[in-house]
Amino acid sequence: MINLDGRLKAGQALAADWAAELRAHALHADREPDAIKDLLHLAAMAYLATSPVPEKYLSAPILIDGHHFSGMTTLERVVFIEEMAVGDPGLLLAAPGPSLSGGLLLALGDDDQRERFYERLFRRPTWTFFGLTEPDRGSDAGAMTTSLDRVDGRLLLNGAKRYVGNAARAEIGVVFARTAPGPLGVTAVVVETNQPGFAATPIPTIGLRANQICDIRLDDVVIREDDVLGRGLSRTRRGMWGALQALNNFRPGVAALAVGVARAALEYVQQNRTMLSPAEAEQIGRIAARIAAAREVVWRAAIAVDSSPEGAYLASAAKGRAARLAEEVTQQALSFFGPGARWDHPLLDKLDRDARGVEFMEGTTNIHRLNVFQGLVRETVGT
Repeated sequence: MINLDGRLKAGQALAADWAAELRAHALHADREPDAIKDLLHLAAMAYLATSPVPEKYLSAPILIDGHHFSGMTTLERVVFIEEMAVGDPGLLLAAPGPSLSGGLLLALGDDDQRERFYERLFRRPTWTFFGLTEPDRGSDAGAMTTSLDRVDGRLLLNGAKRYVGNAARAEIGVVFARTAPGPLGVTAVVVETNQPGFAATPIPTIGLRANQICDIRLDDVVIREDDVLGRGLSRTRRGMWGALQALNNFRPGVAALAVGVARAALEYVQQNRTMLSPAEAEQIGRIAARIAAAREVVWRAAIAVDSSPEGAYLASAAKGRAARLAEEVTQQALSFFGPGARWDHPLLDKLDRDARGVEFMEGTTNIHRLNVFQGLVRETVGT
């Protein structure tokens, strides 16, 4: 079993306190996604707004018991994310901050691009977005049709993205577009949402409503030359290579979010069903054991990602396992309260709806099964 050091234990304990604050606003934010703008004073938001950010860009790093926290290791992020997801996964995802866009800047951006990006984020709470998935094509680089073309000396961005979190409230983000045929013809660019031709529209969703998933339309959006990412890199390391680097680093965080959702459902049952039959008590024990085992896999995946690119395969295994866990545990939790559970226990109903959304974050389970299989074939994943 993995044991956290004193630094991460201190962060874990404080994140658990933050979770209680998030939970108090969970149902309201589920009904009114814009409620997030009135919750920026919550302590969790300060961490999320500066995570992950290299400390050289931070004027005031988060300080807990004398330890600095900036989210720059995957293990730190998964520890914090699990605790905050127990509070509310929707608000966790809806928070302002660098998120996946920041991860891409770290992978592909030059010093000037990173400086401008982080300086922008720290002027005030700022939302970002990550535009990769397209309508009817998903995140398949080979099928991507959003284009970046040079017309009369200007770079123009045209196309559409879908299922993009926070896009309607974001000021800045990244978009992947095609500059040439084939996977190597994909480039990532930084986009200002106040540019003419940019439009983001929220999509009604069943779960994770605070995150406000959006459609994006791009109609001759002008892109500056210095907002093209990976300019100094080879074609093999631009575009989709950067996307994979960012996704690999963030997948254990999605898995940790799923573990947090499962934990929240279990804890709800334990707090609201004090009288259990022997069979129910045994079921609770099995659920708790499954959650503990999934957490171990997530932590191991985080450590692997931090130490080697080969950790991407374990990250896929963790994400697939944890997403299934969240769905199954929330369903089981509802069964403890009978046919009217969804009406009588709206918070548990919300957790069950939220769990369904995790399946589609950072790749579906089938994609992760293929990824793990490739690792086994290449003998980079131990059996």
